[in-house]
Amino acid sequence: MQSDSPRGSSQRGESFVEALSAYSRFHRAQHWSGTFGEFLRTVVPGNARQLARSSHEYLWDMLTWFGKTSPGANGNVANTNGNGASANGEGAGAKELFKRELFGIDEPLGRIVDYFKAAAAGSDVGRRLLLLLGPPSGGKSTMAILLKRGLEEYSHTDEGAMYALQGSPMHESPLNLIPASLRAEFRDTYGVEIKGELSPWARDRLEREFEGDFLRMPVERIFLSEAARVGVGTYAPHDPTTADLADLVGSVDLSKVAQFGDEGDPRAWSWSGAVYAASRGVLEMIEILKVKREFLYLLLTLTQEKNVKVSRFPLIYLDETILAHTNLAEFHKFLQEKENEALLDRMVIVKVPYTLSYFEESRIYNKLVSAAPAFRDVHLDPHALKLAAVFAVLTRLYKPEREGLDMSKKLRLYAGESVEGFPETEITRLRAEAPEEGLTGVSPRFIVNSISNAITRTDKKSLTSMEVLLALKDSIETDARMDSKAKKLWIDYLVLARKDFYNRWVKEDVHRALFASFEDEAQQLLDKYLDEVEAALDHREVTDPITGESRPADERFLRSVEEKIKVSESGKLTFRQEVVRKAMVAYKAGEKFTLNSHSRMREAIEQYLFEERRDVLRLVTSAARPDDEARKKISAVQDRLTSEYGYDDHSAKEALSYVTTLLAQE
Repeated sequence: MQSDSPRGSSQRGESFVEALSAYSRFHRAQHWSGTFGEFLRTVVPGNARQLARSSHEYLWDMLTWFGKTSPGANGNVANTNGNGASANGEGAGAKELFKRELFGIDEPLGRIVDYFKAAAAGSDVGRRLLLLLGPPSGGKSTMAILLKRGLEEYSHTDEGAMYALQGSPMHESPLNLIPASLRAEFRDTYGVEIKGELSPWARDRLEREFEGDFLRMPVERIFLSEAARVGVGTYAPHDPTTADLADLVGSVDLSKVAQFGDEGDPRAWSWSGAVYAASRGVLEMIEILKVKREFLYLLLTLTQEKNVKVSRFPLIYLDETILAHTNLAEFHKFLQEKENEALLDRMVIVKVPYTLSYFEESRIYNKLVSAAPAFRDVHLDPHALKLAAVFAVLTRLYKPEREGLDMSKKLRLYAGESVEGFPETEITRLRAEAPEEGLTGVSPRFIVNSISNAITRTDKKSLTSMEVLLALKDSIETDARMDSKAKKLWIDYLVLARKDFYNRWVKEDVHRALFASFEDEAQQLLDKYLDEVEAALDHREVTDPITGESRPADERFLRSVEEKIKVSESGKLTFRQEVVRKAMVAYKAGEKFTLNSHSRMREAIEQYLFEERRDVLRLVTSAARPDDEARKKISAVQDRLTSEYGYDDHSAKEALSYVTTLLAQE
């Protein structure tokens, strides 16, 4: 996408530097180290609950912290009720971490947030592994990455301060030093329960270096970091035939056995396993169902019992949250093996489908192309990504069986648009009828790769919506994974996206650009419609603004507007009542009822004006040899398309040419 002006870029650069400075001030963490005795005297008082948090509690606190501190967050401190709770609920605020990177999957995010909330509250759900299940490029990995980065950032704040035994490969809590016989007294004193146990490594060091005097054991503040293997771990499966449990739990370090003389000496054990790195934080298991079954049993036992068993040592206590993800193909293969049923019972499975809103899908493309070098100097016309998103969502939908509901209407409903004869409540019913929608279809990666290929094949630094459709068609036809039937279906969806969406969008753009006073005229027409509707509903007459005489409501005018969006004769009363109701809501709120207040009304008014001006538009755009006046109008239209509607010279000319063709066919 083309870069902005140097001045705009400079201003954004200054703003970013200010944001970095504010971030640095806010996250300037206070380092601390001392003995356990000093820790008990100076750190624990007033912070006991914070210091005794489980990994699930820590994650939940991190999510709610982001909800309160993120700029413009719903859970911002300023946006709270009298009890200090978020006005939109804890759950809404807890999703704030994901909102800048993930779009259109609020429902799965809500279920993930619910998991952490329940687990933090001590529910049995915390004893189960969290498995994200969905198609490729659907956001599963991004969720895991955001959680890990969120933990890293949170650990640098006062609220996220975490302490550990100095040098412990498991970053174990200093509170684990407190003997079992004194834990009841600690609970009575500080109001929190200590659940952890010292690791073999800590026990050995305590006895060997400090003669069992736990008050002298060194403690330090730690900062979670995936790169430093502190509280954040990641395991990606490799060849199952060579995979070794040592990748997770470590193994004997033969180079140190000779030094210490005993394989059972904790100092001779390699504590490099992923489960130790993730202790007290989160372990991401990538494509978890590809690992050996023994790996799964170890992980599920770790989740359920909070310990692992390795040779030469007693049970090792570990508290960490395991976040796993896999694709549908691996999951279905896993389901076919009966012995896996017991394993499934110990998982919380959250489906992460593709979004079914084309608005949100286009936001995903915007994010992807803004970071891609191939798009840096390329202009995309204002509908290119939105049109690609319409096609993508069409491939994910199931064909509706409801009478009067076609694929285009269903797609518009899912995008939150008004559709005649189908109230907003219909969306819930449609989703319930097709719960697997979004788990198949084209991925965002396929779309962006197709557009990237189109860019590399052209010398122009501009790409139009029609060129995007042609690029997608080419990608479909050359895809070796698809059979001819699937290819035909997807190409039909490209045609549907063009006919039912792009044609309307581009005609509206050209129409507005041709008639400079369009917005004012449209608002005047809306005001006239409201006056006439109110008179019709109240069974009263209106005063004609030209003659000054009283007359009945202009039913012919009302129907000519309503028919543009296919409001039936039997449905006109319901539609009119809804429009008046929304107008009254705006009036009571002290706001003007505008075209943006009612999407279907806006569409009707625009179509009405478009029909009125059709002949003028056709005359200007279709003249084979335009005279000077026509040339001026064409030039003015192109100028307005580029200056006000997001086109460049190339895409403006193409849009005007395309609309000319459409009008010639009508």
